[in-house]
Amino acid sequence: MSANRKRVRGIEIAYEERGQGTPVVLLHGFPFNRSLWREQVDALSARHHVVVPDLRGHGETTVTESATMEEMADDVAGLMDALDIERAVVGGLSMGGYVTFAFARKYPQRVRALILADTRPQADTEEARQNREMMAQRALEEGMEAIAEIQLPKLFAPNNFERETEKVARVREMMVTTNREGTAAALRGMASRLDASDLLPQIKVPSLIIVGREDRLTTLADAEKMHEAIQDSHLVVIDEAGHVSNIERAIQFNRALVEFLDTLD
Repeated sequence: MSANRKRVRGIEIAYEERGQGTPVVLLHGFPFNRSLWREQVDALSARHHVVVPDLRGHGETTVTESATMEEMADDVAGLMDALDIERAVVGGLSMGGYVTFAFARKYPQRVRALILADTRPQADTEEARQNREMMAQRALEEGMEAIAEIQLPKLFAPNNFERETEKVARVREMMVTTNREGTAAALRGMASRLDASDLLPQIKVPSLIIVGREDRLTTLADAEKMHEAIQDSHLVVIDEAGHVSNIERAIQFNRALVEFLDTLD
């Protein structure tokens, strides 16, 4: 996926932009990059204007000492300004979902609809914050191979982790090539994020919630609670998929996206 670049808010953001029509901005999870959305860009760009950025500290975007979800949301708004996009369907997976919540809170007028994939609104518990800090220290001291070794098995449904070797290798490559300082900043940003549970009843735009049935990090129960709290929401459960459901079962994931976006036309 070849990168375009824009100077936004003092950093250089790398992104891919393809297609015409309704703008759709997709935000990757941690510790990945814009290539997470490769199959989704291919599926959507025939009818939609798809933008997939590398979030700060990830991929080819500038690494910064601080990388809060609010700062990343501001980066997304700045990139939309640079691309003359006033309003978009905004969505994210995992950490990208946390950034999507921050964007919806700060820029509700710029949201046409939301896509919330394998994510959750709750803030971290104290134990989770401590675990993120330990992981940040490990990334800085030992590098990203150590992080991939810990995290990779948790990202896939167990059968997929054993059998889908090419997909596992692809996700691993994204992880090990992520900058270790960017990783630490994002971990600390996630640890300090606001609880978005109070935001859910305030969301007044159509919202698609997608979750892998075997997601052990942001569970089906998390998705069901979001579905109950967001008035105009639709829940799609992807069978035989875990936390990276868009890669594990891309055809089913893309079908859910296309059908949802068709309802907006």
